[in-house]
Amino acid sequence: MVAFVPTMKSIGGSDASKKAGNGAAASEACVSKEAAGIDLSKVKVESLFEDFVDFDTFSKSDFRVVKVKECTAVPKSKKLLQFTLDDGTGTDRTILSGIHEYYEPEELVGKTCVAITNLPPRAMMGIDSCGMLISAVCEYDGKEMLNLLMLDDQIPAGAKLY
Repeated sequence: MVAFVPTMKSIGGSDASKKAGNGAAASEACVSKEAAGIDLSKVKVESLFEDFVDFDTFSKSDFRVVKVKECTAVPKSKKLLQFTLDDGTGTDRTILSGIHEYYEPEELVGKTCVAITNLPPRAMMGIDSCGMLISAVCEYDGKEMLNLLMLDDQIPAGAKLY
């Protein structure tokens, strides 16, 4: 049985709930189906791509396990979080992700996630983002739902995903 982990902020959470420290409140859509009574008929996912990607092209993407060392909100941005990550190389990696609507920075510190690490750096708000964190996105009852892909903490930073 697959269960959603209740780490996502309430969809459409108010600034008041953020200030009250209520960012870790789970939305109905991210707790286990049995606990929340999720109506699966209200879940909508994007269609699969029709185009095939050959194996050589796919294998050029370097998916790695990363550990969140630090996470902060990017000043003057409503969406961006700045992650300092351990990617197993011994050098910290910075990745920015537009997921602040769904997560508070402090709830992500210490988490084990997945990132694509061989994307060229991309400047956002004057900060170079060196990779992309992987999330699952769907629509539930007409509202977007996002879950950052998190793995078992036993998996070491830098482990390659195939």
